[in-house]
Amino acid sequence: MKRAIWIIVIIVLLGVAGWFLFQRAQDNRAAQLLESYQTVTAEHGSLVASIGATGQVHANQTALLNWQTTGKVEDVKVKVGDQVVADQVLAELAQTSLPQNVILAKAELINAQQTLEDLYTNAENAKSDALSRVAQAADQVRDAQYNLDNLSVPSNQKDMEPIEAYDVMRERLADARRAFEPYKYAPEADEARERLKEELDRAQSDFDTAVRRLQAVLGLEVAEANLENATKDYQTYQQGPDPEDIRAAEARVAAAQATLNLAHLAAPFNGTLTEVSLKPGDQVSPNVPSFRLDDLSRLLVDVRVPEVDINQITLGQEVELTFDAISDKRYQGIVSQVAEVGTSTQGVVEYIVTVELQDPDQNVRPGMTAAVNFVVTQLDDVLQVPNRAVRLREGNRVVYILVDGKPVPVDIELGASSETMSEVRSGDLKEGDLIILNPPAEFEGGGPPF
Repeated sequence: MKRAIWIIVIIVLLGVAGWFLFQRAQDNRAAQLLESYQTVTAEHGSLVASIGATGQVHANQTALLNWQTTGKVEDVKVKVGDQVVADQVLAELAQTSLPQNVILAKAELINAQQTLEDLYTNAENAKSDALSRVAQAADQVRDAQYNLDNLSVPSNQKDMEPIEAYDVMRERLADARRAFEPYKYAPEADEARERLKEELDRAQSDFDTAVRRLQAVLGLEVAEANLENATKDYQTYQQGPDPEDIRAAEARVAAAQATLNLAHLAAPFNGTLTEVSLKPGDQVSPNVPSFRLDDLSRLLVDVRVPEVDINQITLGQEVELTFDAISDKRYQGIVSQVAEVGTSTQGVVEYIVTVELQDPDQNVRPGMTAAVNFVVTQLDDVLQVPNRAVRLREGNRVVYILVDGKPVPVDIELGASSETMSEVRSGDLKEGDLIILNPPAEFEGGGPPF
């Protein structure tokens, strides 16, 4: 009996000792966890909500300049770093090394330019001649009108049109001649002959007047027609050479000039030479780059923005840029272009947004990687939490706070966010709560939501 009692006592003592050891281990573990927690105090403050993206710096305009013919380099007029203007000659090939078509292009250009010049000269001469013909025709109209206005018309023709008067007077003259014919050889003293002769003379005079009047009218009409034709000719020549002829001549000039230009390389726009890869004496061949030209007056960064954020980006929006290669300095920029159409990459639709640097310096160079932050909105005096502290628990966003040394989940609803902080719109979190940044895995409930 005593033995059984001792066994029970020993078992009880071992149980009590085990409980104390387990409790101490739990307390030590809890203390270790408490010491391992990284915490911050929930507080109100300003929050700048932004959208982040990365991209590479590039020049406003870039060109690789290639030769389009073969030849030997005679002169290189520039070096790396030189600033050049559009159409400035950068290098020339030796004339003796050029293909025959390039050598002959100079003569062809002279001939084509002369042909074009002749078109304009001939057109100007033709216009001058046409103007002289207009003046002459106008004088003829004036003279014809004067002759018509000053022509004496007998009373028996005044009520007739010129052509009618001509026909009537011609008939009367014919009648007078027939009447006089029998008395043509009668003595001059014969009264009948004398009367018929007077009527014949009067009919002849009236007919002559009708003829002169008709001639004057016809002369005026011809002069007016000549004036109209001369005026039309002048108006035609006043427009210059035939447009088709001009286009053909200009095309011939342009073709000859383009061939002649193969003997040198020129800058297509204002910029800075960033690469020069030839020297005098080099042999060149078509489509081999010899220069790189960059317009560094504007530096741009193209970034990809997801479709969920693109409607928060607007033209002229201010952005902030940082570079891994340039420490401790922030640059300012603005949105200069937003793509109208997105592109899909692995199921994610993104839009190209172009940012122009506003304050670049010599440290910023094309090819550098830039981190771009688009400032979406700025909030003042809002309760905020670090993004790294937010977790998902049963589909809801929560943060863990320390209450009496223990992690306690608190439901929250988030609003705007920056790269590091988020606005708390509602929930059980209050200012002063101690937020755990690194809750242990058993409390995370599915991991971070970001």
